[in-house]
Amino acid sequence: MNAIETLSTRASGVMPDEDTMNTMRCDLAAAFRWFARLGMHEAVANHFSVAVEPSGRHFLMNPRGRHFSRIRASDLILLDTEDASTLDRPDAPDPTAWHIHGRIHARCPHARCVMHLHPRYATALASLADSRMPPIDQNTMRFFGRLVIDEGFGGMGLSTDEGDRLAAALGDGNVLLMGNHGVLVAADTVAAALDEMYYFERACETLMIAYASGRPLRIVSDNVAAVTQQQWADYGQFAIDHLSEVRAILDAEEPEYRS
Repeated sequence: MNAIETLSTRASGVMPDEDTMNTMRCDLAAAFRWFARLGMHEAVANHFSVAVEPSGRHFLMNPRGRHFSRIRASDLILLDTEDASTLDRPDAPDPTAWHIHGRIHARCPHARCVMHLHPRYATALASLADSRMPPIDQNTMRFFGRLVIDEGFGGMGLSTDEGDRLAAALGDGNVLLMGNHGVLVAADTVAAALDEMYYFERACETLMIAYASGRPLRIVSDNVAAVTQQQWADYGQFAIDHLSEVRAILDAEEPEYRS
Protein backbone atom coordinates (compact mmCIF):
# COMPACT_ATOMS: atom_id res chain seq x y z
CA MET A 1 0.00 0.00 0.00
CA ASN A 2 1.46 3.40 -0.95
CA ALA A 3 1.41 6.69 0.91
CA ILE A 4 -1.61 8.03 -1.02
CA GLU A 5 -3.68 4.99 -0.07
CA THR A 6 -2.56 5.34 3.54
CA LEU A 7 -3.62 9.01 3.60
CA SER A 8 -7.00 8.09 2.08
CA THR A 9 -7.58 5.57 4.85
CA ARG A 10 -6.75 8.15 7.49
CA ALA A 11 -9.23 10.56 5.96
CA SER A 12 -12.04 8.00 6.28
CA GLY A 13 -12.34 8.70 9.99
CA VAL A 14 -11.70 5.16 11.25
CA MET A 15 -8.75 3.39 12.81
CA PRO A 16 -6.67 1.71 10.10
CA ASP A 17 -6.83 -1.98 9.31
CA GLU A 18 -3.88 -4.24 10.08
CA ASP A 19 -2.26 -3.87 6.64
CA THR A 20 -2.42 -0.07 6.72
CA MET A 21 -1.08 0.05 10.27
CA ASN A 22 1.80 -2.19 9.24
CA THR A 23 2.56 0.08 6.27
CA MET A 24 2.75 3.10 8.55
CA ARG A 25 4.98 1.20 10.98
CA CYS A 26 7.34 0.11 8.19
CA ASP A 27 7.42 3.58 6.61
CA LEU A 28 8.32 5.19 9.93
CA ALA A 29 10.89 2.51 10.82
CA ALA A 30 12.52 3.07 7.43
CA ALA A 31 12.69 6.82 8.08
CA PHE A 32 14.52 6.25 11.39
CA ARG A 33 17.08 3.99 9.78
CA TRP A 34 17.60 6.30 6.82
CA PHE A 35 18.24 9.39 8.90
CA ALA A 36 20.70 7.38 11.00
CA ARG A 37 22.56 6.52 7.78
CA LEU A 38 22.65 10.21 6.90
CA GLY A 39 24.13 11.08 10.30
CA MET A 40 21.12 13.19 11.25
CA HIS A 41 20.38 11.29 14.48
CA GLU A 42 21.52 12.39 17.95
CA ALA A 43 22.63 9.47 20.16
CA VAL A 44 19.33 7.96 21.40
CA ALA A 45 17.52 11.29 21.42
CA ASN A 46 15.07 12.81 18.89
CA HIS A 47 11.77 11.37 17.81
CA PHE A 48 9.35 10.74 14.96
CA SER A 49 5.63 10.00 15.19
CA VAL A 50 2.70 9.29 12.89
CA ALA A 51 -1.00 9.60 13.71
CA VAL A 52 -2.93 6.45 12.84
CA GLU A 53 -6.34 8.12 12.58
CA PRO A 54 -7.49 11.60 11.50
CA SER A 55 -8.10 13.18 14.91
CA GLY A 56 -4.41 12.71 15.78
CA ARG A 57 -5.39 11.23 19.14
CA HIS A 58 -3.63 7.90 18.56
CA PHE A 59 -0.11 7.91 17.19
CA LEU A 60 2.95 5.69 16.79
CA MET A 61 6.32 6.86 18.13
CA ASN A 62 9.80 5.46 18.79
CA PRO A 63 10.44 3.97 22.24
CA ARG A 64 12.69 5.70 24.73
CA GLY A 65 16.41 5.00 24.45
CA ARG A 66 16.43 3.09 21.15
CA HIS A 67 19.01 4.10 18.52
CA PHE A 68 17.53 5.12 15.18
CA SER A 69 19.67 2.53 13.37
CA ARG A 70 18.03 -0.32 15.31
CA ILE A 71 14.37 0.70 15.11
CA ARG A 72 12.02 -1.99 13.80
CA ALA A 73 8.37 -1.60 12.84
CA SER A 74 7.27 -3.63 15.85
CA ASP A 75 9.27 -1.41 18.25
CA LEU A 76 7.01 1.59 17.66
CA ILE A 77 4.65 2.25 20.54
CA LEU A 78 1.00 3.27 20.10
CA LEU A 79 0.10 6.26 22.30
CA ASP A 80 -3.06 8.19 23.14
CA THR A 81 -2.81 11.99 23.49
CA GLU A 82 -5.59 11.89 26.10
CA ASP A 83 -3.93 9.29 28.33
CA ALA A 84 -2.57 11.28 31.27
CA SER A 85 -0.82 8.18 32.65
CA THR A 86 1.38 7.67 29.57
CA LEU A 87 4.63 8.54 31.34
CA ASP A 88 3.80 6.07 34.13
CA ARG A 89 3.54 3.03 31.86
CA PRO A 90 6.41 0.48 31.86
CA ASP A 91 7.29 1.31 28.24
CA ALA A 92 6.86 5.07 28.67
CA PRO A 93 8.22 7.20 25.83
CA ASP A 94 10.89 9.83 26.31
CA PRO A 95 9.26 12.72 28.24
CA THR A 96 10.27 15.37 25.71
CA ALA A 97 8.91 13.23 22.89
CA TRP A 98 5.60 12.80 24.69
CA HIS A 99 5.14 16.47 25.54
CA ILE A 100 6.12 17.76 22.10
CA HIS A 101 4.52 15.17 19.82
CA GLY A 102 1.48 14.53 21.97
CA ARG A 103 0.47 18.18 22.03
CA ILE A 104 1.21 18.77 18.35
CA HIS A 105 -0.89 15.76 17.33
CA ALA A 106 -3.67 16.96 19.64
CA ARG A 107 -3.66 20.57 18.41
CA CYS A 108 -2.47 20.51 14.78
CA PRO A 109 -4.81 18.41 12.58
CA HIS A 110 -2.55 18.63 9.53
CA ALA A 111 0.40 17.13 11.44
CA ARG A 112 -0.19 13.49 10.60
CA CYS A 113 3.55 12.79 10.72
CA VAL A 114 5.87 14.78 12.97
CA MET A 115 9.66 14.50 12.80
CA HIS A 116 12.01 16.27 15.21
CA LEU A 117 15.79 16.27 14.77
CA HIS A 118 18.92 18.21 15.74
CA PRO A 119 20.78 17.85 12.42
CA ARG A 120 24.10 19.63 12.03
CA TYR A 121 23.27 22.40 9.58
CA ALA A 122 19.67 23.08 10.60
CA THR A 123 20.77 23.38 14.22
CA ALA A 124 23.58 25.73 13.21
CA LEU A 125 21.05 27.96 11.42
CA ALA A 126 18.78 27.76 14.49
CA SER A 127 21.70 29.08 16.55
CA LEU A 128 22.14 32.29 14.55
CA ALA A 129 20.60 35.58 15.66
CA ASP A 130 19.03 35.77 12.20
CA SER A 131 17.72 32.30 11.34
CA ARG A 132 15.93 33.28 8.15
CA MET A 133 16.61 31.30 4.98
CA PRO A 134 17.37 33.58 2.01
CA PRO A 135 16.54 32.03 -1.39
CA ILE A 136 19.96 31.26 -2.89
CA ASP A 137 19.36 27.90 -4.60
CA GLN A 138 16.50 25.57 -5.51
CA ASN A 139 16.54 23.84 -2.14
CA THR A 140 16.39 27.03 -0.09
CA MET A 141 13.66 28.31 -2.43
CA ARG A 142 11.58 25.24 -1.59
CA PHE A 143 11.05 26.81 1.86
CA PHE A 144 10.48 30.38 0.71
CA GLY A 145 7.63 31.91 2.70
CA ARG A 146 7.06 28.62 4.52
CA LEU A 147 9.62 28.58 7.32
CA VAL A 148 8.30 29.25 10.83
CA ILE A 149 10.99 30.38 13.27
CA ASP A 150 10.49 29.79 17.00
CA GLU A 151 12.41 32.32 19.07
CA GLY A 152 10.94 31.35 22.44
CA PHE A 153 13.25 28.55 23.59
CA GLY A 154 13.17 28.26 27.37
CA GLY A 155 14.67 24.82 27.99
CA MET A 156 13.86 21.23 27.08
CA GLY A 157 10.31 20.27 26.19
CA LEU A 158 9.45 18.71 29.54
CA SER A 159 5.95 20.07 30.10
CA THR A 160 2.54 20.20 28.49
CA ASP A 161 2.86 23.99 28.44
CA GLU A 162 6.01 23.75 26.29
CA GLY A 163 4.30 21.27 23.96
CA ASP A 164 1.35 23.63 23.61
CA ARG A 165 3.69 26.55 22.96
CA LEU A 166 5.44 24.66 20.17
CA ALA A 167 2.11 23.54 18.68
CA ALA A 168 0.95 27.17 18.66
CA ALA A 169 4.23 28.28 17.08
CA LEU A 170 3.88 25.65 14.33
CA GLY A 171 0.25 26.61 13.67
CA ASP A 172 -0.72 25.31 10.24
CA GLY A 173 2.89 25.37 9.05
CA ASN A 174 5.08 22.46 8.01
CA VAL A 175 8.62 23.42 9.04
CA LEU A 176 9.40 24.87 12.46
CA LEU A 177 12.99 25.98 12.94
CA MET A 178 13.35 25.77 16.71
CA GLY A 179 15.71 28.54 17.80
CA ASN A 180 18.63 27.28 19.93
CA HIS A 181 17.30 23.76 19.48
CA GLY A 182 16.77 22.05 16.10
CA VAL A 183 13.99 21.53 13.57
CA LEU A 184 10.52 20.00 13.50
CA VAL A 185 8.66 18.95 10.35
CA ALA A 186 4.94 18.21 10.12
CA ALA A 187 3.34 16.60 7.08
CA ASP A 188 0.38 14.47 6.02
CA THR A 189 2.40 11.28 5.39
CA VAL A 190 5.70 9.73 6.42
CA ALA A 191 6.90 10.11 2.83
CA ALA A 192 6.18 13.84 2.78
CA ALA A 193 7.82 14.39 6.17
CA LEU A 194 10.95 12.42 5.23
CA ASP A 195 11.32 14.35 1.97
CA GLU A 196 10.78 17.70 3.68
CA MET A 197 13.28 16.98 6.45
CA TYR A 198 15.90 15.73 4.00
CA TYR A 199 15.64 18.80 1.77
CA PHE A 200 15.52 21.23 4.68
CA GLU A 201 18.82 19.94 6.01
CA ARG A 202 20.31 20.10 2.50
CA ALA A 203 19.10 23.69 2.16
CA CYS A 204 20.65 24.58 5.53
CA GLU A 205 23.91 22.94 4.51
CA THR A 206 24.16 25.05 1.36
CA LEU A 207 23.30 28.23 3.25
CA MET A 208 25.77 27.65 6.07
CA ILE A 209 28.59 26.84 3.62
CA ALA A 210 27.75 30.00 1.68
CA TYR A 211 27.82 32.04 4.89
CA ALA A 212 31.17 30.47 5.80
CA SER A 213 32.70 31.76 2.56
CA GLY A 214 32.33 35.30 3.82
CA ARG A 215 31.29 36.43 0.35
CA PRO A 216 27.96 38.11 -0.56
CA LEU A 217 25.02 35.79 -1.21
CA ARG A 218 23.42 35.60 -4.65
CA ILE A 219 19.79 36.06 -3.55
CA VAL A 220 17.05 35.73 -6.17
CA SER A 221 13.99 37.98 -6.32
CA ASP A 222 10.91 37.17 -4.27
CA ASN A 223 9.07 36.45 -7.52
CA VAL A 224 11.59 33.86 -8.68
CA ALA A 225 11.69 32.31 -5.20
CA ALA A 226 7.88 32.08 -5.06
CA VAL A 227 7.68 30.50 -8.52
CA THR A 228 10.32 27.92 -7.58
CA GLN A 229 8.59 27.18 -4.27
CA GLN A 230 5.34 26.49 -6.13
CA GLN A 231 7.15 24.28 -8.62
CA TRP A 232 8.36 22.19 -5.70
CA ALA A 233 4.80 21.99 -4.35
CA ASP A 234 3.52 20.82 -7.75
CA TYR A 235 6.14 18.10 -8.16
CA GLY A 236 3.62 15.38 -7.31
CA GLN A 237 5.03 11.89 -6.82
CA PHE A 238 8.48 13.00 -5.73
CA ALA A 239 8.20 12.34 -1.96
CA ILE A 240 6.48 8.99 -2.52
CA ASP A 241 9.24 7.92 -4.89
CA HIS A 242 11.87 9.09 -2.40
CA LEU A 243 10.50 6.90 0.41
CA SER A 244 9.92 4.02 -1.99
CA GLU A 245 13.60 4.03 -2.95
CA VAL A 246 14.68 4.33 0.70
CA ARG A 247 12.60 1.28 1.52
CA ALA A 248 13.94 -0.62 -1.51
CA ILE A 249 17.52 -0.03 -0.31
CA LEU A 250 16.65 -1.11 3.23
CA ASP A 251 14.72 -4.13 1.94
CA ALA A 252 17.94 -5.30 0.30
CA GLU A 253 20.38 -4.33 3.05
CA GLU A 254 18.48 -4.17 6.38
CA PRO A 255 15.21 -6.07 5.87
CA GLU A 256 14.78 -6.57 9.61
CA TYR A 257 13.47 -2.98 9.85
CA ARG A 258 10.11 -4.39 8.68
CA SER A 259 9.86 -6.94 11.49
